[in-house]
Amino acid sequence: MKFHFDSTLANRVALVSVALVLLGACSSGPKKPTPADLGPDPALLRVRLAWTAKVGPVDVGLDLKVNDKTVTVANSEGVLAAFDSASGAELWRTALGVPIAAGVGSDGKLSAVVTRANDLLVLDGGREIWRQKLQAPSFTAPVVAGGRVFLLTADRSVTAFDALSGRKLWNQQRPGESLVLRQAGVLLAVADTLVAGFGGRLAGLHPGTGSVRWEAPIATPRGTNDIERLVDLVGRVARDGTVVCARAFQAAVGCVDTARGTVLWSKPALGSVGVHGDDKFVFGVESDGKVIAWRRGDGDRAWVSERLLYRSLTTPLAVGRSVVVGDESGSVHWLSREDGSILTRMTTDGSALLTGPVLANGTLVVVTRNGNIFGFRPE
Repeated sequence: MKFHFDSTLANRVALVSVALVLLGACSSGPKKPTPADLGPDPALLRVRLAWTAKVGPVDVGLDLKVNDKTVTVANSEGVLAAFDSASGAELWRTALGVPIAAGVGSDGKLSAVVTRANDLLVLDGGREIWRQKLQAPSFTAPVVAGGRVFLLTADRSVTAFDALSGRKLWNQQRPGESLVLRQAGVLLAVADTLVAGFGGRLAGLHPGTGSVRWEAPIATPRGTNDIERLVDLVGRVARDGTVVCARAFQAAVGCVDTARGTVLWSKPALGSVGVHGDDKFVFGVESDGKVIAWRRGDGDRAWVSERLLYRSLTTPLAVGRSVVVGDESGSVHWLSREDGSILTRMTTDGSALLTGPVLANGTLVVVTRNGNIFGFRPE
């Protein structure tokens, strides 16, 4: 089978605008119930605050990128900074002067972001080396790997650029439903395959040519209108070897064997942020705040915790014997991976966590809406 590679990206900015209306309508629905009081911290796990730093206000869920001991962070106003995860020491900082829509992607040397003016910017140690104008918005952090920069845009296209020159190498556009989400999708490298989310499907692409190796549906669009049929895959994902598990927006959670391009399982789930996991479980949060563990092997539920209902939780992170989530009050909750019981919680600055925590060389790092960075270390 042959695939056609367009020389230009199709411009579907209007579709993204419609999706914005959709998300606004969802947020203006019935008033959210008041969360129950959590009571005193059980303090069953010892966690200490190792360091703090600041990057500036973050009003959208910009991803943090970890490369070995370095954490690269961006704020909404266009500031990028890299920090040593052990000490919190600032390694470099640069101000782009333009608001950022997606990022950060990095291979440890080069970093990439997308601006709200639809420019892809690539930097070397904080110094801009090239930029490319895009014909569609992007809300997904670029992937920098193998001397290339890969980008997923809102017109369901993946484009590859030469990392040093910015020359466009290929573009692959897939058909899909007419609406897209204004939030990060799925794009990652697994072995010698670039894995991307197109609508409710994962697709494996050849990183050198963009040709499609396989497609695997996690969720199938259903319903009578475009809003009901919206099933975009959302980042982050739970990866274990070649198995990648992902969430389809308000539809399902499922796992795909990327070596064969086959769906291992898919289960109904009503959440809007990504998943994470380990070799035993896949963890996710539902839109009402339930935290769920699915067994990685067959997708059956292992446990459900309702202790954090109605707290606007972030994507979870599996850390040792814990599952860690942040919430809208800036609290960081550590749950048992075995049964979801609360182990401990830490506080930040009282402003919401919009992006899930990351783990960098044993330090758990979170960024608040106010732009403060906290490094926690379990003891």
